[in-house]
Amino acid sequence: MRIGVDAGGTFTDFVILHEDGHLEAWKLRSNPAAPAQVILEGLRRATGRKRAEVVHGSTVATNALLERKGARTAFITTAGFEDLAAIGRQNREQLYNLTPDLKVPLVPRERCFGVRERAYYDGVIAKTPSQREMMALRKRLFRMRVDSIAICFLHAYQTPGNERIVEEALRGVGFVCRSSEVCPEFREYERASTTLINAYVGPLMDRYLGELERLSPHRISIMQSNGGSLPARDARRHAVRTILSGPAGGVTGASETARLSGYSKILGFDMGGTSTDVSLCEGAPRESVESSVDGFPIRIPMLDIHTVGAGGGSLARVDAGGLLRVGPESAGADPGPACYGAGDEPTVTDAHVVLGRIAVDQLAAGALRLDAGRAALALDRVAKPLGMDRVRAAEGILRVANANMERAIRVVSVERGHDPRDFALVAFGGCGGLHACELAAQLGLRTVLVPAFAGVLSALGLLWADTVRDFAIGALSHETLDPLFRSLERRARRELPGASLERSADLRYVGQSYELNVPWRGDGASAFHREHQRVYGYSDEKRPIEIVTVRVRARRTTPKPALVRESNAGQAPAMERRVFVDGRWRRVRVYARSQVSRAIADGPALVADYGATTLIPPGWQFHQDDHGMLIIRRTSFRRKS
Repeated sequence: MRIGVDAGGTFTDFVILHEDGHLEAWKLRSNPAAPAQVILEGLRRATGRKRAEVVHGSTVATNALLERKGARTAFITTAGFEDLAAIGRQNREQLYNLTPDLKVPLVPRERCFGVRERAYYDGVIAKTPSQREMMALRKRLFRMRVDSIAICFLHAYQTPGNERIVEEALRGVGFVCRSSEVCPEFREYERASTTLINAYVGPLMDRYLGELERLSPHRISIMQSNGGSLPARDARRHAVRTILSGPAGGVTGASETARLSGYSKILGFDMGGTSTDVSLCEGAPRESVESSVDGFPIRIPMLDIHTVGAGGGSLARVDAGGLLRVGPESAGADPGPACYGAGDEPTVTDAHVVLGRIAVDQLAAGALRLDAGRAALALDRVAKPLGMDRVRAAEGILRVANANMERAIRVVSVERGHDPRDFALVAFGGCGGLHACELAAQLGLRTVLVPAFAGVLSALGLLWADTVRDFAIGALSHETLDPLFRSLERRARRELPGASLERSADLRYVGQSYELNVPWRGDGASAFHREHQRVYGYSDEKRPIEIVTVRVRARRTTPKPALVRESNAGQAPAMERRVFVDGRWRRVRVYARSQVSRAIADGPALVADYGATTLIPPGWQFHQDDHGMLIIRRTSFRRKS
């Protein structure tokens, strides 16, 4: 038995792959104060006394970073560079803002310490830390009661000896991590930022995963930001690799289900209860080693995912200027949208309830009965200040949310040189299907795909993920490459036996400031020229190339779930419901997902599934293929104003 567990801000999703290949799914309300307890309850319900392999997408590290609720961390660096974390790159993110808000570093200046040491880029250690200095530093850290320590020395990516000396001297003070282990790559600020984040969220992940391992008999792996899983014991040391853990499962699930249905170019659209994650896949999910989260650079391989604060629980309000705003604040799991029966603030989900798009007994197969009256009263809190009725206010909330999500999709498509009209939109998450067709019309897309298990696709994607480890080291010259690759491969085989190995390298033209990662098969020059041409529109085969970093990825494949549905001869009869769609109230046919077949039907329609609902407006047709993919195509190409 294998189980995928995705802990979201509103619900925790479980997908169980039984020994006979049968898939089962359900949702439990998340508990932000005790997330491990919800997971343990779900695992007990799924397995009884059986043992299982569990792949978990966690938001613990992400939330700790975004909410600034990480560990009390100290930063140790080379003497004279104590302000490294605060200075950063001095880039102006808001070029025309004359009074920008200052970015507050994760570690205050009083917890940044310099050590008198020096190592050169060529591997020579000129000065080692003294024992007396280490003893004094150890006492200071004890007095400051730090929980974790990040060590980042100049050129430690090439010469890690001094970092190891300090790590050993400070052992027992707290959670200690060094840059030469977390991110052995050049660029001291990015390396320091990555190591600091690992130290900042590491103790929380260590305790959280420790509790899961202690109280659960199962073998637990954690989804990484690169789309592969990692054993829990390794994730406890490398917490920074789990920053986009849950969304990475969604990208994997979207790309795999779309591939089964014959679509290779997709835009992933994951709208959950708290946020929306968008991604672009052109044959395979896009990946980057130059990502940032909340303005802090993270230099590890990560799937290219853009997140905005727009979800089913996003709060709607009228600001001081009389404008309607939606998000990024969310009602979360507690109290949740007003229709859940506890909160009073209007949300996107409440707007859908008021417009008849979500029935009161529909959510999670009726396990959570909604309060339509409470949703209507909540909508009045924005309708009255705007001088309109609650139906128009609900429509306005959805249009504002759609605008936020449309901008996010343009970030990963138009702003990266891709025409979104060349892609199919894969919608999933609890609310993705309710907004997908309207978003597609705004962007000019003709095809929307809604996979089977759309409401829990991130958890299902975890079961598709292979076990993956990434290894990297700085490169000095062409002559050293083969020994460096072999060294990384020996380490990879030691840490992940039986894995297949993939070589790649970060290359650039001499004089450039940034690199491109290309596969390395004997010589990466040709691949680099082609990639440079694709990304930047030009290449120069006569210009010298330098190699900055070599990488090895170890991958151990896992069995993949099969998605096969029973075929129906035609659409089953559907009930009808009064729904506000395309500007007016209409009688709309409502199908259960199991009722939809290969026969093409016309919208408007609602397709209700466990944990997700899909709205098909007028001018769209839909059917379901043999893999359970709901395929929706536009017949009218009128762009909405």
